Amino acid sequence: MRSNFVRQVIALIVLVFPGCARVPEEAEKQPAKDVTQGHVGGPDVSRLSAAIDAVEGLHRPLGKPLPGDWLTHFPEPGQTFAEYLRGNPTLPGEKRRFLYVQPLGGFTGAQRKVIALTAAYMERFFNIPVRLEREKPLPAVPENARRTHPAWGDEQILTGFLLDKVLRPGLPDDAHALIAFTASDLYPGEDSNFVFGQAYMSGRVGVWSLYRLGDPGRGAEDFRLFLRRTLKIATHETGHMFNIAHCTKYECNMNGSNHLEETDRHPLATCPECTAKICWATAYNPRVRYERLAAFCREHGLTQEEQFFQQEAEAVRELYPS
Repeated sequence: MRSNFVRQVIALIVLVFPGCARVPEEAEKQPAKDVTQGHVGGPDVSRLSAAIDAVEGLHRPLGKPLPGDWLTHFPEPGQTFAEYLRGNPTLPGEKRRFLYVQPLGGFTGAQRKVIALTAAYMERFFNIPVRLEREKPLPAVPENARRTHPAWGDEQILTGFLLDKVLRPGLPDDAHALIAFTASDLYPGEDSNFVFGQAYMSGRVGVWSLYRLGDPGRGAEDFRLFLRRTLKIATHETGHMFNIAHCTKYECNMNGSNHLEETDRHPLATCPECTAKICWATAYNPRVRYERLAAFCREHGLTQEEQFFQQEAEAVRELYPS
């Protein structure tokens, strides 16, 4: 049920046994708001609803899942913009106003560059200041929080250890969320092969792995592929920390993903409904958002994405002329 979404621990997972549940956790809630005029000076709901209609024709409906895709294992109802508003989502505010990005462990020079670019992109994506922290070494990992994968031989770290023992104790008071990147392979439990990323909503911490995303140091095309994958995973999982559920209506950055090939099929852009959620939650002018994202993509060689964001900006220009 949709109401159960806010009590889930969100993970982007490849499972050995499909359908195994993650550990639930109660989400923190903000006081109810008058959503008819947005909040903290944000765009009003009626204009955001009109913006949904204005860009809808640019977005493709989500087709039937392929064997092994997320929705074949986890049937979900989705979440409309109206349902999001009724769910009283957790929002940033005067006290919790930053996204923190924490690199954990060692990285190559190309990986460090992608992390820095991802932090800059997230600021444009969510309209919230991002603070990129200095690298921290991985702490000693106890035996019960690490393993060698029984079939592949990969050395892996348990996500719960990083979330509960490393990140939550250091969560800054002014953080809406703390997002860590690691080059180590991760797993969320013995019933799973690996995980790209995992986040707690109410705990407001998450960790994403670069381990399976490719080698950004092999050349320009490999760098762009690695960057694109990292941007998708980081913004998708952080979106959950704004209480945005998986999208099941359009091809969307907030679609669930069960494997890397499925992640590659999903767009970098959010659909009209999920964009409205972000814009309402962070007091963001949709046209400005599209233009900022288009500029980032233009600067970093993501040509198709740049053109698409620019089309969206033009589609809402009459609604948001300034």
